[in-house]
Amino acid sequence: MSGHSKWSTIKRQKGAADAKRGQLFTKLAREISIAAREGLPDPDANNRLRLAVDRAKAANMPKDNIERAIQRAAGAGSGDQFEEIFYEGYGPGGAALMIQVQTDNRNRTVSEVRAALTRAGGTLGENGSVGWMFDQMGVIEIATDAADPDEVALVAIDAGASDVEPENEAVIVYTEPAELHRTREALASAGFTVDGAQLTMRPKTLVEPEPDVAVRVIRLVEKLEDLDDVQEVFTNLHVSDEVLAAAM
Repeated sequence: MSGHSKWSTIKRQKGAADAKRGQLFTKLAREISIAAREGLPDPDANNRLRLAVDRAKAANMPKDNIERAIQRAAGAGSGDQFEEIFYEGYGPGGAALMIQVQTDNRNRTVSEVRAALTRAGGTLGENGSVGWMFDQMGVIEIATDAADPDEVALVAIDAGASDVEPENEAVIVYTEPAELHRTREALASAGFTVDGAQLTMRPKTLVEPEPDVAVRVIRLVEKLEDLDDVQEVFTNLHVSDEVLAAAM
């Protein structure tokens, strides 16, 4: 998505606030547990779990917390059991939203998501209403301070990447989900600084409403991601430099 590194800038600042409220580690632990339960509880044999553990380590989550989250999944049947759901909807200006939640109570979560959307002038849609606008992809962000975009592209494509987009602050590499780990490892082995790697929902087309409306969409995304059960929100909003400045 054009503007991915700008979204990352916004989310990194919000992530610091989440950590102060104790939300970030809780959300990371849920992701680790769900990833471990869906596959093997071994990061070396479970790509999604490996990514979740990498993100937790990048956020300075203690090793004991990571291990407990994996053990919680291995002991299925004890404690809260969370499931992953995607809710779909629209924000101000018709921006499409894919809202990834992990919850142990669907009724509570959908009520909170609907309320946040309504207050911001958005709407909750039916399943499939906006899902067709996105493709699930792997995304890798490479710092540009010591990276030649052309060299990044050569290594990434050789490793299996499907698209490379140079941006002002980063080089964004897209892969098929199954190729994410291999491409990330190839880029790291080539000496590039990997600022992040994860699965994402990449929009097929982008919308660019008026700047004030775009800022309202960003504020809505922040409100949604402040909810305890919401892991991440994906949108087809294009984030221009003007919008970025207004949203910071």
